[in-house]
Amino acid sequence: QPNVLEIQYQGLSILDILELSVEEACLVFQTETKLYRALRLLQETGLGYLQLGQTLNSLSQGECQRLKLADELIQHVSGHHRCLLLDEPTTGLHPQDIAHFLQLIQRFIGEGDTVILVEHNQEIIRNSDWVVELGPGGGDRGGQLIFEGTPTALKQAQTITGKNL
Repeated sequence: QPNVLEIQYQGLSILDILELSVEEACLVFQTETKLYRALRLLQETGLGYLQLGQTLNSLSQGECQRLKLADELIQHVSGHHRCLLLDEPTTGLHPQDIAHFLQLIQRFIGEGDTVILVEHNQEIIRNSDWVVELGPGGGDRGGQLIFEGTPTALKQAQTITGKNL
């Protein structure tokens, strides 16, 4: 509506603001502490190029995953620890998205949270603190504890994952 477009913030209408990238919005809203913190987090997780008004259905799986995790960090109440359980969160992600995903996971851990991932991605396994491998296969052939320990110890183990790591 024209009357809504007349309202401006630092010379920008709501339409102008929705057309800003996250990175550009960081500059515009740097004095708005809560908003700036959220925008900065999105930028740090590799989403600085996204437009504020971009629809969710136009985002990739990796972008959606990082957006959800960033939202968890933004909504987090300081002093409360969480346990996140994610099932195959890197499926279909580009290697660059996986690197950004790992940065987000490190943020959760840095805030004292526990992150449990059910994951087959070798990069994620290599960057884990502790690995539990079940098997020896899938379905009826699975469910037995094959290995438990650090990724370094897993490399010496004679398991499928250890050999591939």
